[in-house]
Amino acid sequence: MASILSRLVFAAILTAGACAASVPAQAPPTVRTAEGAVRGTTGGGVIAFKGIPFAAPPVGPLRWRAPQPVAPWPAVRDATRYAADCMQLPFPSDAAPLGTAPAEDCLYANVWRPAGARRKLPVMVWIYGGGFVNGGSSPPTYSGAELARQDIVVVSFNYRLGRFGSFAHPRLDGGGQVDFGLLDQIAALRWVKRNIAAFGGDPDAVTIIGESAGGMSVHAMLTSPAARGLFHRAVVQSGGNASSNGASVETAKVAGIAFAQSKGIAPDDPGAGAKLRALAPEQVVDGLNLATLGDRRAYSGPVPDGTTFVDSLAAYRANRFAHVPVMIGATSDDIGGPGGVMIAGAREVAGLLSKQKVPVYYYRFDYVAASARRPETKGAGHATDIPFFFDTGAIKYGDRTAPADRIAARTMSRYLVNFVKTGDPNHAGAPAWGRYTGTDRQMLTLTAAGTAAVAPE
Repeated sequence: MASILSRLVFAAILTAGACAASVPAQAPPTVRTAEGAVRGTTGGGVIAFKGIPFAAPPVGPLRWRAPQPVAPWPAVRDATRYAADCMQLPFPSDAAPLGTAPAEDCLYANVWRPAGARRKLPVMVWIYGGGFVNGGSSPPTYSGAELARQDIVVVSFNYRLGRFGSFAHPRLDGGGQVDFGLLDQIAALRWVKRNIAAFGGDPDAVTIIGESAGGMSVHAMLTSPAARGLFHRAVVQSGGNASSNGASVETAKVAGIAFAQSKGIAPDDPGAGAKLRALAPEQVVDGLNLATLGDRRAYSGPVPDGTTFVDSLAAYRANRFAHVPVMIGATSDDIGGPGGVMIAGAREVAGLLSKQKVPVYYYRFDYVAASARRPETKGAGHATDIPFFFDTGAIKYGDRTAPADRIAARTMSRYLVNFVKTGDPNHAGAPAWGRYTGTDRQMLTLTAAGTAAVAPE
């Protein structure tokens, strides 16, 4: 009897194996964009597409030119891994280390969407920070997978940095442009408008969000005539007060001339443009990163050109900006502390926008991850809020992730996702977050306990 039973069990195992082998493997997800088809991956209930070109490689004669259309590709393009982040000099203490090696060919986008979605979903577009000299879309804590599981489509992309992203020289034919990195951002938003429906996203429900330099970029998009109609909601994390602080095309040219001279290129050299474009990428970087940014190193950063990009603070004061719902705030121990430009700037901009009847939701992020708390900790430091907005705290802190960390991430990410979905962050079961107005300055605080509290500032 035992022998018969063994044979039956063995036969059943063989049959099960044969049946499993006969089931065809699920084909990788494929989407056809306006430029060509891309093949992504599926995992954990999320479909991801990475490394999709949204503009031509800005190399050779396209260095220091506005982003150009990408050449269509005839075959299905592999989109299963991040492309290179933009050219830069990484630095060891980066809170979000890059996941790819930097390169000048870097204008690529990434998309996450929930698997099985049958309707158009709201879209969130992430703009990373890094002082406009560092950063990229590949850091693991910037993954959009967790937010996509909350039924939105998430997009991230790269934009040119450092002197590749902001540069001017009297002998350089750049079409009168200086802010190539910001132009990359507009090109990426146009790509989203043109293609996101193919990924299941709603091109008429796009939220842009950025932190630090990314937050400053959101200010630039809110006040740029060229970006009108490309987004419908905005989130500014630690983006300052949006002032250009006197920077201009002329100050950018002064920096560009100084850099060229450091490479032996005279200001009046008729071949200066060609010589600058002939420099190796490492020569253009020339040691510039967040650790060395304080000495400027013949670098201007983004400047208003008066047409495509303006002084955003002046534009807010003059009521020349996109009137869309805005979520804005800073961390409790942000750059400069409680009286610094990040906290004061968020408060000032919140007041300016609310005067124009724009829906404004003002916040302060005060939560510190359990494993990062020290006796000297004064509050949440600059950029420490990102893993909690993205609900990627477990990726950031690994096995050191505490239950309170998970609560904080769930709390903040749900407010963000609801804002992306409706332009209002409120949702059932959470403290009511009122709009910030001149007479009712409501502020949501993500407290040191990881929970939300709302009260006048």
